[in-house]
Amino acid sequence: MNGPLAYLDGFGRRADIVVPLTWAVTIISIAVCIVIAALLWMAIRRGREAAGVDAMAVRRSEGGMRFITIGLAVSLVPLLVTLVWTMSALAAIGAPPRRARVEIDVTAHQWWWQADYAGDQPSLGLRTANEIHIPVGEPVLLRLRGADVIHSFWVPKLSGKTDLIPGQTNLTWIEANAPGRYRGQCAEYCGLQHAHMAFEVVADTPAQFAAWRQAQLQTAPPAATPQQARGRALVEYRCALCHTVRGTIAGSNVGPDLTHLMSRSMIAAGTLPNDSAHLAGWIVDPQSFKPGSLMPAQALTGDQLADVTAYLETLK
Repeated sequence: MNGPLAYLDGFGRRADIVVPLTWAVTIISIAVCIVIAALLWMAIRRGREAAGVDAMAVRRSEGGMRFITIGLAVSLVPLLVTLVWTMSALAAIGAPPRRARVEIDVTAHQWWWQADYAGDQPSLGLRTANEIHIPVGEPVLLRLRGADVIHSFWVPKLSGKTDLIPGQTNLTWIEANAPGRYRGQCAEYCGLQHAHMAFEVVADTPAQFAAWRQAQLQTAPPAATPQQARGRALVEYRCALCHTVRGTIAGSNVGPDLTHLMSRSMIAAGTLPNDSAHLAGWIVDPQSFKPGSLMPAQALTGDQLADVTAYLETLK
C-alpha cells in the first residue's frame, strides 16, 4: 500500500472520492469470490455424497430454482450499490471543485513527458519535462495530448487514468493535500520503453511553488569557467538539433527542455537518478539504459564528456 504506485490510499480531494470506492469494490469482489468458492465446494461435496444419483439436476419441486433466484437477488444489491456509487464518484470528479489557477498542457512522447505551464503573458509561460510541480491545496487543470501514439496519464495517489490521444485534447485535474513527490506512470502500452515512461508530480507549498516557477522562468546562466564554456559550445553544437537551452542557440523541441535540467531528481523519464555519473552514462550510451529511445549516443572523448557534464550541472 505504501509503494510509489499504490492506489489504495490517496492524498487529494479527487483521490478522497475514488479511494473509498476502490476499497468497496475490492472487498465486494473478494467476498463474491469467497461465496462462489464456498458454494462450489458444497456442491462438489453433495455430489460425492450422492454418488450415482442425479443430484446435480435443478428441479423446481425441490427448491432448486428458488435457491438460484435468491442468489441472483442477493447479488443484485451490491451491484446496484456499486453502480450508483461509481456514477456519483464520476460526477464528483468530472471537473475541478473551483476554477483552476494553474493550467498545464501535458504532451506524451515516446517515451517522456512534456509539461507547458500557461502564463498571463507569453513571457510567463514555461516548459519542463518529466517533473510536474503543483501547489498544495489547489486544483490544477491538465490538458492532455499524445504526440505519437496513445498514452495514459496516471498518478495513483492523486487521480485516475486519462488517455492522451494524438489529435485530441482530453481534460483532467489533480490536487494534492500534502507536500511530497507522487509517482506517475504511463498506463497504456505505448511501445518498447513503455515501462520506462514515468514522471513525478511534486506538490509544493504555495510559496515554494511560486519560487520554483520564478526560477524556471530564468534562462541558463553564463559559463563561469573555461571548462563550462567548452561544454556549452559542445551542447550548442551536439544537442541543439533536439533540445532547448534558453539563453543559448539551442532551441529545438524534439526532446526535453534542458534549461533547468539539474532541478529535476530523475532523467530519462524516471529511468535514472539525476547525478553526474548517470548523466554522463546517459549521454555516452543511452541505448544501454533505454533501448529504442530516440536519444542518440554521443561519440565524445573523455575530456569532452567532462566538459559537457560540467556545463549541464550548471543548469539548475
